[in-house]
Amino acid sequence: MKNRVLLGAIVALIPVQTIAQTDNAALYGARESVGDISMSPDGTQLAFIQPARDRGSVLFVAGAEGGAPKAVFQSDGAPWKLAGCNWASNVRLVCTLYGVADPGVGHPVPFTRLVAVGTDGSNIKQLGQHSLKGAYGLHQFDGQIIAWPVADDGQVVMTREYRQQEQTNTRLSSIDEGLGVDMVDTASLRVRRIESPRIDASRYLADETGAVRIVGVRATDGQGMQRDLMIYSYRKPGSRDWKPLSRVTSDGDAFTPVAVDGKRNLAYGFKDKDGRSAVYAVTLGEAAAEELLFAHGQVDAGEILRIGRTGRVIGVAYSTDKPEFKLFDSEYASLAAKLQKALPGLPLIRFVDASRDESRLLLFAGSDTDPGRYYVYDKASRKLHEVALARPELESRTQAEVRPVSYAAADGTMIPAYLTLPPGRDAKKLPAIVMPHGGPSSRDEWGFDWLAQYYSAQGYAVIQPNFRGSAGYGDDWYVENGFKSWKLAVGDVNDAGRWMVKEGIADSSRLAVVGWSYGGYAALQAGVLDPDLFKATVAIAPVTDLKGLVERAGNFTNARIVSDFIGTGAHLVEGSPTQQVAKIKAPVLMFSGDQDLNVDISQAKAMEAALKAAGKPVELVTYPGLDHQIYDSTARADVLRRSDAFLKKTLQLP
Repeated sequence: MKNRVLLGAIVALIPVQTIAQTDNAALYGARESVGDISMSPDGTQLAFIQPARDRGSVLFVAGAEGGAPKAVFQSDGAPWKLAGCNWASNVRLVCTLYGVADPGVGHPVPFTRLVAVGTDGSNIKQLGQHSLKGAYGLHQFDGQIIAWPVADDGQVVMTREYRQQEQTNTRLSSIDEGLGVDMVDTASLRVRRIESPRIDASRYLADETGAVRIVGVRATDGQGMQRDLMIYSYRKPGSRDWKPLSRVTSDGDAFTPVAVDGKRNLAYGFKDKDGRSAVYAVTLGEAAAEELLFAHGQVDAGEILRIGRTGRVIGVAYSTDKPEFKLFDSEYASLAAKLQKALPGLPLIRFVDASRDESRLLLFAGSDTDPGRYYVYDKASRKLHEVALARPELESRTQAEVRPVSYAAADGTMIPAYLTLPPGRDAKKLPAIVMPHGGPSSRDEWGFDWLAQYYSAQGYAVIQPNFRGSAGYGDDWYVENGFKSWKLAVGDVNDAGRWMVKEGIADSSRLAVVGWSYGGYAALQAGVLDPDLFKATVAIAPVTDLKGLVERAGNFTNARIVSDFIGTGAHLVEGSPTQQVAKIKAPVLMFSGDQDLNVDISQAKAMEAALKAAGKPVELVTYPGLDHQIYDSTARADVLRRSDAFLKKTLQLP
């Protein structure tokens, strides 16, 4: 395979603010140059989203062989931001806009809108209902595309959220209510009803032809509050009758469908095997024949891999020490092996998109030291060319290698982790950071991490532990989750710091903990469990009060699920940093966006107030209009710059 690189073809596509190469905070805090990218049905064009200044985004279209990109749509991020775009035809795109706002209900809520636009920027159409409110409810979500019809003529098969509408002083009204499925012409807005709206429907899955084959219904109690139960039903080919498929709860014992192959009459999805998530194919019929496609003895199955316009299933991703994949499709398995040879040093290869006939592919390749590159591969010519860099501002800089390690917890259990050391520095007596991940139902993976790389560039050794309570390692590792089993999870986090000191990597007097979301909670609670271990604490969007987290969820229909997840008992006090500030010794720096839906800013404010009342050093930095991800290049750079200055001052670094 010939690797023909066209550097600069679609690299740095729009004028961006020049970043000084010495300003590490701005370099690493900058959002990725390619936020989303897709290939046109004929394979000749690419659509991609790039960040504009601060939190804005711009949609561009360019030829797959290069050429000047053309801006066709943009959002300012206040509140709407471009979350993703794909092709309804070779001349028309559909984009998802996401935003957070308070529509007068007393707290921020999320909204999505689906917008269609021509490749020349013309004929912009909203595909969902236009009103913010119906007569009987808030219109939050426009829906999502669940199939791209084979004609690629600008029509889409999409779910649509309906709320009852009525117009004052008229007899006009609509009694449609719930989630339905429509065929929508993105240019004319002509609609053909496929599935009538159902108030109880939460999810629909269609096959490659656009036929709706599976519906998911979220069970509720008598007050309309969601229960931990999703009920899936299926249809036989050509039938309109629903048949029971599975009843899914959070224990993972039942089959959760994620894709349908109409030609083979199969549903692909997940189900537990021996305490770990595995991938199965289930025949959609009374016999419901079940085939195990993938299971691993140490880790859970990850994402089901799909390709192109039909979403055809080709494999599954999973992660041991490093991300891996198993490809069921022999053609793609062979191609992936060839790509590994053609792109040495870039082992993280992903099939991003494809033309309708799959003759042209859009790929991503990256590593721990390379943020990633996008390529177009032509099967006929067997030519591969680079079209974009994920982070062009970092292209000339040496990044730190990430090494999988393991360390012994206090009870002897070996904890997997990733160690990132400053390039060109001896790994001896370094200032060091333990950085627990968010979730807690998540895990860290080997690869490029902008936070870890920034701190490494500033001279810190960074360890990222996959503590017990992390997802990805099966039920036994997950335990009860990182809140109910907080002592075990946070104990593993603290043991990561002790291990670095024991190994001589870290200086015990210059050891800090930094975390985001649940990681921020673990960072604060680490100082409760062992007040003398860490000398500085940085918590970004942290959970601080478990009881308050449950109470806040009472505003939403998932309140029961959140309450069951957090649990009841003594840990609501013992495991809440706000209730344990007397034990905390290390100075604390926190960051939070005031539109955070995952962890309301009241959590950080409560922690700030509790620490101040106890006479403990604390600072809270807030970002107006930003949510949990702080998706703003300037704000992210500010987080990095302030946290580094805080750590240097607190740890007494030069």
